[in-house]
Amino acid sequence: MDTLDPFFTEWARKRPGQIRSRRRARLLMEALDLDPASVPVLGVVGSKGKGSTATYAAAALSAAGLRTVLATGPSFRSYRERVRVDGVSLTDAELAALGERIEAARVRLPSVEETGGHLAPSGLFLIAALLRAREVGADVCVLEAGAGGYRDELRVIGPDVVALGRVFGEHLGVLGDTIPEIAREKARVAGDRTRALLTLPQTDEVTEAVAAALVEATGGRVGAETVDPDAEGVEPPVRLRPAGLSAASGVLGTAAALRMLDVLGRPHPSSERLHEVLGTVRLPARLSRHAVPGSDAEIVVDSAINRDGVATALAHARALWGGVDHVLLCLPDHKDVSGAVAALGDVPVTTVVLPEAHLRFEHVLPPHWRTMKAEDLSPDTIAALGGRLLAMGTVYFTGRVLEAVDAPTDRLFGPLR
Repeated sequence: MDTLDPFFTEWARKRPGQIRSRRRARLLMEALDLDPASVPVLGVVGSKGKGSTATYAAAALSAAGLRTVLATGPSFRSYRERVRVDGVSLTDAELAALGERIEAARVRLPSVEETGGHLAPSGLFLIAALLRAREVGADVCVLEAGAGGYRDELRVIGPDVVALGRVFGEHLGVLGDTIPEIAREKARVAGDRTRALLTLPQTDEVTEAVAAALVEATGGRVGAETVDPDAEGVEPPVRLRPAGLSAASGVLGTAAALRMLDVLGRPHPSSERLHEVLGTVRLPARLSRHAVPGSDAEIVVDSAINRDGVATALAHARALWGGVDHVLLCLPDHKDVSGAVAALGDVPVTTVVLPEAHLRFEHVLPPHWRTMKAEDLSPDTIAALGGRLLAMGTVYFTGRVLEAVDAPTDRLFGPLR
């Protein structure tokens, strides 16, 4: 695309304190003659692992023969990746055409002040996914929510089935002041259309908050169904699950897809077919392994943002190579920087600072750690750090690493036949 204005115009112009407007999103869909109930929707919410959950759900639905549109965020190397058909990114021309249609409808809306807030980029990509689903005659959409749930555009669209990942303290003070409040916000994405909500095992306090939220959102019509990744016989088998902490997300996504097939009255794929398709899933920046161009170096890239994630990624890389020569780490101050420092111990580390104005990098770090700017990432600067490399941190950073090493990100699963 030559411009990202169709998706980012109102967000870029928002004033301090201004919020996203669900009413405005609803008006936009009306202006596009877009009925969100015209296509079944599997919605994904949670504090972490939403992209992996959504990808496995889309792959499992595709294995059942359904044409699937997937919307995830944020992107890795291109905004085209925010919307995919049967696991494959849109082309530049396809995304631009969707953006033009959205912009033509947006300029006809009442003012931002009249609708009480702006259109958020993540919500506009969900609307773009619905438009694309209509264009290609999709059987189902898998839509990943933004940070929230009830306040997200996914709530306006109305999911038929909800997949709820584990809920923890990400976005404390934004989505809620306690973890149960955050869980309530996420579970209340359910609404009149919702027939089922599947959840990974949660703490007792989160389980109670989700149950209460579902009573409020669905009148008690829907109760949470827990998916235990450690239960015997749960799909997919361990060998087909994502590596590391994403494994549970793969199980949740698969279970949610099979539940969606039940809701739609469609048969499940055979185990052989399901395993065949799930065996093709590739998750960029989820312990993904890449060659560094022009060198013999390899790098594992992971979107770990807390102590457990960093420790898991480090253990994975050590098991892969027998050791790690250097770590590239990018964690803004609002992430678990202290936990990452503790998990890394004496491993050589270079921290990377991003240029985004809303991110702060002022946390005191070990004095022997190096620092570099994200703009300086290149195959040469990466390979100079060693032959066995691990890059971890926020997705704004891991996307830059994937771009630097020219990692394939346009296809998440398939090809299907």
